[in-house]
Amino acid sequence: QVQMVESGGGLVQAGGSLRLSCAASGRTLSIYSMGWFRQAPGQEREFVICIRGSGGSTLYADSVKGRFTITRDNGKNTVYLEMNNLKPEDTAVYYCAASTRWNPSSDRLNWDYWGQGTQVTVSS
Repeated sequence: QVQMVESGGGLVQAGGSLRLSCAASGRTLSIYSMGWFRQAPGQEREFVICIRGSGGSTLYADSVKGRFTITRDNGKNTVYLEMNNLKPEDTAVYYCAASTRWNPSSDRLNWDYWGQGTQVTVSS
């Protein structure tokens, strides 16, 4: 099994920045890709961004292109989400995810392990 623990959420004003971290532990050798999803109140969990393979290609949701960046430290089994120019519509619980697939899509079914989530609130 793999355990995922997020940190770094909080309250920020529109236009501000936040950095989320997610550390994986356990059977991390089975993980090829890591990413982030988010879920706003009353909405389904949606894909945000991921980095596929061991630091290879990245995939972005259109809504975060140019504002969010994902990086990965393979030695620490940690993935980071740098969020800039935050907007109120970015408010959600952000979930870290890990996949045993080398090239997963944005479909939640492609992702095998999940963190507990961290709240991000952007005030206008």
